[in-house]
Amino acid sequence: MTARLGRWSLARQVLVLQILVVGVTVAGATLLGFLRTRELLGDEAARTTRAVAISVADAPTVLDALDDPDPSAVLQPYAERVRTEAGLDFITIMSREGRRYTHPNPGQIGGRFLGSTAPALAGRTFTETYTGTLGPSVRAVTPVRDATGRVRALVSAGITVAKISAEVRGQIGSAVLTGLIGLAAGIAGAYLVGARLRRQTHGLGPAELSRMYEYHNAILHAVREGLLLVDRDGRLTLANDGARELLGLPGDAEGRHVGDLGLSPSLAAMLGSGESRSDEIHLTGERVLVASAAVVRSGARSLGTVVTLRDHTELQALTGQLDAERGFAESLRSAAHEAANRLHTVVALVELGRADQAVEFATAELRMAQRLTDRVVGAIREPVLAALLLGKSAAAAERGVDLVISPGSELDDIALDARDLVTIVGNLIDNAIDAAVQGAVQDTVQDTVQGTVEGTVEGAVQGAPPGRVRVHLRAEDGTFLIRVADSGPGLDPGVVRDVFRRGWSTKGDGRGLGLAMAGQAARRLGGSIEAGAGDRGAVFTVRLPLPPRPAHTGVERDPREARPGYGAERAGAPGGGCSPEEVRP
Repeated sequence: MTARLGRWSLARQVLVLQILVVGVTVAGATLLGFLRTRELLGDEAARTTRAVAISVADAPTVLDALDDPDPSAVLQPYAERVRTEAGLDFITIMSREGRRYTHPNPGQIGGRFLGSTAPALAGRTFTETYTGTLGPSVRAVTPVRDATGRVRALVSAGITVAKISAEVRGQIGSAVLTGLIGLAAGIAGAYLVGARLRRQTHGLGPAELSRMYEYHNAILHAVREGLLLVDRDGRLTLANDGARELLGLPGDAEGRHVGDLGLSPSLAAMLGSGESRSDEIHLTGERVLVASAAVVRSGARSLGTVVTLRDHTELQALTGQLDAERGFAESLRSAAHEAANRLHTVVALVELGRADQAVEFATAELRMAQRLTDRVVGAIREPVLAALLLGKSAAAAERGVDLVISPGSELDDIALDARDLVTIVGNLIDNAIDAAVQGAVQDTVQDTVQGTVEGTVEGAVQGAPPGRVRVHLRAEDGTFLIRVADSGPGLDPGVVRDVFRRGWSTKGDGRGLGLAMAGQAARRLGGSIEAGAGDRGAVFTVRLPLPPRPAHTGVERDPREARPGYGAERAGAPGGGCSPEEVRP
């Protein structure tokens, strides 16, 4: 039986339980009603018999008839009339000794009254249940007093228990009918509740629901991706462990509106929009998240939104590092192409018999190509940043921009995450190159217009000088300083606070992500990033705290490696050293 009940659906079990509860409640209420009705009718019978007995005892007719030789001749008709009008079963008027003057059965007149009389003879009215000639009855006995207060006779009025029980049965029929109606209403209500519960639980039993809850709970806590459930009003109803970690949600996040959770404005707007979205990129304080939203519907009614979050912070950082390496490869390919052109020039000079000019051209080109490499490698001994700067230098040169390494730059290996450094420096240089190109174009247009107005062909075609990007990297006093300045049009003071927000771009197309990621990486490393105005263009400054240096390993660095030009000397190029001035490609 237990196994069969266990296979019942939850709705069916609830329905049966509700029917049992309603049935027991109605039966108990009916029983209590029966007992209470019988008690009330008994009390009512006692009050009625008491009132009638006192009324009869106080009647002058009774006292006057007691002086007659045959009191029954007067009292019997009177007692029967009153009994009939009061609805009682008997009214007995008797002498002090208990001899009856009246009785519903005339044959019992003159007989002795069956019941207690002592309290009445003592002058007190009382009620009792006693079995007399008519069976068990509820009766009241009261004295008949004369003008002096002496007890001359007794009056007893009563109702049989059988008559009271008949009235109880009449009342209980109505109570049972009312109970059956209540039972039917309760069963109907239980059925409706069960039907609704069956729809909501899809006919599943308690064991299945418990197992499903355990599975779903385990899945929610096991998946690494963030999962959020947002209702139609924009309130968070569920957040798994992954979402809490990715968004830094407080413990009481569930039940609060998404606008009150301290999320970025773009992410909060997405969560509260109630619309389906796909693979949108959102930045938090330290993470790059890809968010997707799907609206959950039941028929035509929207139930809310399911939002999934994936952490792409490492992927974006790796992408930035890959872009830097790709740029370096592009610069090597460009350098190889240029080297081939120069080699053809050298060969042609040799074939023309101008060997001295060929040697002079080759060594000059080698010195120019080696100068930036020596300067970067000599000053920047962090290999990842050195490779990044070389690659960005070539990219800048292809766009007509001079990328200058500040003479004060000096950097050894530092214990900072290389991917975050690539994200910060790479994005700042890319933004600076774009700004420098934009500034150069504006200057060219302005000079062209001015030359045309002045009527000079030379002024119209001379153009503006190339753009410039200045990079300064230095580690001292426990702080790594990064400063990137450009010769672009500069920053409007009103947008300085927004430059590190996703969507801001120097191009004004709203797709900007680089500066936002640079700011995010700086905060992740515990540092700060600022934007301001320089002599011309914008200046971005990053300060990152450096971790303590590791213990000395005993491996000495060749002091020649720190000397500018050492790389060229190793390559056998004459004049490999570089001047302490700024170096550009």
